[in-house]
Amino acid sequence: MINQNKVMPQGDKSSYTDKQKRQAEHIEKGYEDRGTGVGEAKRRAWATVNKMTGGGQKSGSGVGKKAHKAPARKGGKMGGRSAKKRSK
Repeated sequence: MINQNKVMPQGDKSSYTDKQKRQAEHIEKGYEDRGTGVGEAKRRAWATVNKMTGGGQKSGSGVGKKAHKAPARKGGKMGGRSAKKRSK
């Protein structure tokens, strides 16, 4: 049985470092610049940060692990491949 007092509410970002929050803001802005809606951009940005860093890193939850940056690079590579296939 789960103790309800210890479960963080969905969307709580208190376990994320300041760096992770800055990363998410930057990624979110990039999505918005490409025409993605505000809510969807925020969701995608946090999903990318989670995939790169493994989630929140405060208080002993994976601090010091190396970030996996491939998810942040993936979008640009995919777009380039699609553009290359199209006829001029």
